[in-house]
Amino acid sequence: ANTEINSQRIAAVENCFGASGQPLALPGRVLLGEGILTKECRKKPKPRIFFLFNDILVYGSIIINKRKYNSQHIIPLEDVTLETLPDTLQMKNRWMIKTSKKSFVVSAASLTERKEWISHLEECIKHLLTKTGRQPCREHAAPWIPDRATDICMRCTQTKFSTLTRRHHCRK
Repeated sequence: ANTEINSQRIAAVENCFGASGQPLALPGRVLLGEGILTKECRKKPKPRIFFLFNDILVYGSIIINKRKYNSQHIIPLEDVTLETLPDTLQMKNRWMIKTSKKSFVVSAASLTERKEWISHLEECIKHLLTKTGRQPCREHAAPWIPDRATDICMRCTQTKFSTLTRRHHCRK
């Protein structure tokens, strides 16, 4: 955790996000891995860079691979639960990252890569929850799904969408 190599790797990630990103270096924080995953977005799936630390998951948009990223998002791992999802015609090796504020679907390039990501994430979450004494999060934000895939709110299952009632997700 306190090695010079770890500090240099974290500084390199901070540098790639530039002034738009938040500082990531904290005492005891370790950068464990990184990779490109496909995130299901509003209009179409998009590649995103993901960085796994021992206590947070950071992701962002790729401007220039390994050089410049933006739209940094930081997710505390103690708030994360994972759910493996079946393959679809468009996307394979999928799983859902669920938090109380945002839930979304990502996919890996291969089944092996998906297994490794999930294994490392679960190990970090378990270690963090044991260290803090907290229980796993039970309330999660409704995952986003494409507009054409449903006519009702996925959270309350009562609100029907129409030309007057816009598509949304209830956030309680």
